[in-house]
Amino acid sequence: MKKKILIIEDQAPMRRNIALLLELAGYEVVTAENGRTGIEAARKHRPDLVLCDVMMPEMDGHGVVQALRAEEGTATTPFIFLTARGDKADVRIGMNFGADDYLTKPVMRDDLVAAVQARLARAEAVEQKVQAAAENVGFNPDFSSAEPLRSAYGLTPREAEVLLWVTQGKSNSEISSILGNSEATVKQHLSVVFQKLGVESRNAATLQALEVLARPQASKQG
Repeated sequence: MKKKILIIEDQAPMRRNIALLLELAGYEVVTAENGRTGIEAARKHRPDLVLCDVMMPEMDGHGVVQALRAEEGTATTPFIFLTARGDKADVRIGMNFGADDYLTKPVMRDDLVAAVQARLARAEAVEQKVQAAAENVGFNPDFSSAEPLRSAYGLTPREAEVLLWVTQGKSNSEISSILGNSEATVKQHLSVVFQKLGVESRNAATLQALEVLARPQASKQG
């Protein structure tokens, strides 16, 4: 089955060009002309990866990635920003909001295909590891305490709590409600957690956390 890519780009020529390049590379492509329609398309089509411009009418790329990361169905979907050369500061902000990578416009075919392939492969590998771990006999992560995560990764108590809830599939908005913090604070904690774990996505952080949370049960059985 073809992987599905959602392109959110307000400039029609750029949108058509990127869509054509990805179709020729064997992907199924869905397009949207602004942030709001892009979010609607993501909800409807459930793409395997999102390519999104930073500066757009209706809603910019930052708003798009925040909205998608807050919804269960798209919280871990690979997300790549399309940016002009002078937008590096905006890209850093977007990465803190949960984007996985960025490409500089105009996008070269080889760079585009390589970035898409790499992010899809990484997401698939992480998902396979999580599923394989969950299927292992004796794999029974203990979610009763965030202390093992704090000790394993040198996290603060609050950072460990955020990671614990991420590992259980909670979105940033859900975690903010649970912990009584603003969503912006949760995102800030999660950004630090990613740095300390040396990962770039929620899936990768979840995998590492699950391994730690399952250790006590594994040692008892061994």
